[in-house]
Amino acid sequence: MTFFVALQYIYLYTNNKMKHIIEAHRYLDNAKDILRDKGQKEDKYYKDSKYVKMAGNTAYNGVLVALDGLLGNKKKGRKSVEWYKEELSKLDKKILYSFFSAYETLHLSMGYDGHPSAQIAADGLEEAEEIIKWVETKQELVSN
Repeated sequence: MTFFVALQYIYLYTNNKMKHIIEAHRYLDNAKDILRDKGQKEDKYYKDSKYVKMAGNTAYNGVLVALDGLLGNKKKGRKSVEWYKEELSKLDKKILYSFFSAYETLHLSMGYDGHPSAQIAADGLEEAEEIIKWVETKQELVSN
């Protein structure tokens, strides 16, 4: 964890409304650690698909944690990817496309298929970071 990230965690921890952002960042950091420590990257590919799957699902869950903090609870039943898409389409089309990309990359390509490409993993993690930052910005606007 970098010094900047540690300071960010301290700042966010003092703001109870942002706990989901702290948790989402923690998920994302864990996903990066999994790939770095256990993915066995060789050239442009990860050799161990088990850890690619684990990292993809961890990062995707971080995105959902961030979005849950912003979107709140669903009225009936469980949340689905369609529910997230519908809710995000009401807020911001650009972030909706980022969510599509994160879902396809992190959840499906990495989480289910264990796709070994390091570039795909990097792109998915970047999308996750963008979504979490967007939620953080939205929360700051709402709380001010």
